[in-house]
Amino acid sequence: MNVVINMPLYHHEVPDLRELIGWPRRDKDYPVLLKRCNFWAGARNEANRLIAFGYVCGMGLEHGYMEDIMIHPNYQGQGLGAAVVKELLHESERFGLEIVTVTYANEHRAFYEACGFTHGAGGVWRAKVE
Repeated sequence: MNVVINMPLYHHEVPDLRELIGWPRRDKDYPVLLKRCNFWAGARNEANRLIAFGYVCGMGLEHGYMEDIMIHPNYQGQGLGAAVVKELLHESERFGLEIVTVTYANEHRAFYEACGFTHGAGGVWRAKVE
């Protein structure tokens, strides 16, 4: 399966994949997100179904932020996630980004380190939802 930068997507495809992996669909975010991020990567299976997705956003200057690396449950553990991350990092270099950051759960630390990230301290702020 080829990982493709900025592959054409239907509005429902990313929300469908989010739902399959157990995340909220967030239908309202698409296609707005694709217009606002720097670039995205995806892969399709032999039936042309979206099975992998992730993106890099930012101001388009020297720093980008990688988000939402998603792999269809039937394709997890086969190297597709690493392929998506590495393709996004290659595109980051072509795009002129010198720094890419990512936030991940501790159980994914080894995965991101294997993809070339250095673990570091940081913080996350979340708005209170009422």
